[in-house]
Amino acid sequence: MSNNYRKLNKTAPKMNSQKEEFESKNLDHLGIVAGIIDEIGIEEKINEIFLIDSREKINTGEVVKAIILNGLGFVSRPLYLFSQFFEDKAIEHLLGAEIKAEDLNDDKIGRVMDKLYKYGLTKLFVIIALEVVKKYGISTRYSHLDSTSLHLHGEYNNQPHNQGKELEIIRENPIIITQGYSRDHRPDLKQCILDLIVSSDGDLPLFFRGASGNESDKAVFAQILVEYSKQIDFESIMVADSALYSESNLKLMSNMKWISRVPLSIKKAKNLVKAFTSTELKPSEIKGYGYQEEKVSYGGIEQRWLLVESADRKKADLKKLTQNIQEEFLKISKQLVKLVKEEFAQISLAELTIKELAEKLKYHKISDLEIIERLNKGQTVVYQVRGKLIENQELITKHQNSCGRFILATNILDTTELESLEILRIYKEQQSTERGFRFIKDPLFFADSLFVKNPERVETMMMLMALCLLVYNLGPRQLRISLKTQKATVKNQLNKPTQSPTLRWIFQCFQGIHYLITQRLHQILNLTEERCGILQFLPNACQKYYLLS
Repeated sequence: MSNNYRKLNKTAPKMNSQKEEFESKNLDHLGIVAGIIDEIGIEEKINEIFLIDSREKINTGEVVKAIILNGLGFVSRPLYLFSQFFEDKAIEHLLGAEIKAEDLNDDKIGRVMDKLYKYGLTKLFVIIALEVVKKYGISTRYSHLDSTSLHLHGEYNNQPHNQGKELEIIRENPIIITQGYSRDHRPDLKQCILDLIVSSDGDLPLFFRGASGNESDKAVFAQILVEYSKQIDFESIMVADSALYSESNLKLMSNMKWISRVPLSIKKAKNLVKAFTSTELKPSEIKGYGYQEEKVSYGGIEQRWLLVESADRKKADLKKLTQNIQEEFLKISKQLVKLVKEEFAQISLAELTIKELAEKLKYHKISDLEIIERLNKGQTVVYQVRGKLIENQELITKHQNSCGRFILATNILDTTELESLEILRIYKEQQSTERGFRFIKDPLFFADSLFVKNPERVETMMMLMALCLLVYNLGPRQLRISLKTQKATVKNQLNKPTQSPTLRWIFQCFQGIHYLITQRLHQILNLTEERCGILQFLPNACQKYYLLS
């Protein structure tokens, strides 16, 4: 039987001229989103925590579910237009009987956001994330930490007690919306910071934290990992970038296992990247990489340092180095031409000037240097400098050696527990956190909804964004597992079979699906066989919203 349902006629046959009322609402991909939310149990867990008030038209869990649906609806609508998002959607089908779009007004959403904040945003997020870990067997061997900034427009009231009609919330350290180092290259705007820890299995966020806009990663990364380790019930190797790596942070993490990039500002690291030629590095099974491992003690902690060279990065860095060498030569040559014409009253001044010029040189040196004594036109003894600018091949070789290189460190000394190449492979997965940030900052997502003027609600909105990311990343993980298990495929954007479709593509495939309500029955319109085929690989809860189970 075809699953492409036909529309019912507006009127019955002429013999019975009585009209039949019907209503059509957009469903599109929102049934998939709602199904994943149900599978995770987000609504139930939140209602378990906050309880249901029978006097409410819509409960806390349903509001959170609605916000996630809005967030993953890929329609840019700020929160104050939230109810408009649901005006043409099958809201009762998605959220519950007798729930109307007007029930999701800004006052109701604001009260729910304040309730979530008062409970503790990080605490609430971790509770939900741990449920996902247990239910879906998420591998937690590695946890990746990173942060990003979200810029905001307008004025922000950073006084926690001046909230007008909003629920008064007392927090020991409320976030401050202020200017700071901007990853968005918008230093003119105020911002807040979003910290995430994600799993390497499916890029699922496991920990959320909101922070003030001027917070430094170096100052808090170790503390975040300590707090995370207290809240989880499993052991995990922590992975982070060079902001984590400092003597004080390493001491804070003495009871944890970690992998971190080493900042090249550290003298030991600076020397190590220049110490080997490319031919002295071991070839890696990971294409395009070479490496060399060293045992190092830093901050009183024994560790393994992995010197890594990327062929692609080296090529780009060498090109940039050549450009820098040429630029320095042109710049210093002009200064040297001026210098040889200059007359000094004392030999010490000539020596000081040439010393200051030589200290600026990164890739060159002054050869054939001499200071000449002579009489000027006024028969006064003066001193002039002579010399040539040439390449310092020893320095250039060291810079060439360091091109395309970085250092990874770990305190796991046993190579049977963590092999050298595994350190590199896992660190490369650090981009999993960055992918999450790109998703949250996508113009199609509701990052622009950070318009709320209360810092507590801004932080709550960030937590809700992280929940959207949890839902969005769990979907393709489960879909790919199902396809692989059943040795099946779906078509990608190029109409070719794949076992690794993106959820965004799946969402696009479901545009144009409607939920038809008549006096006699409910039907799904435009549910083609291809769409039914995709749904069979998604959780049963998703199929329910398309009336397939």
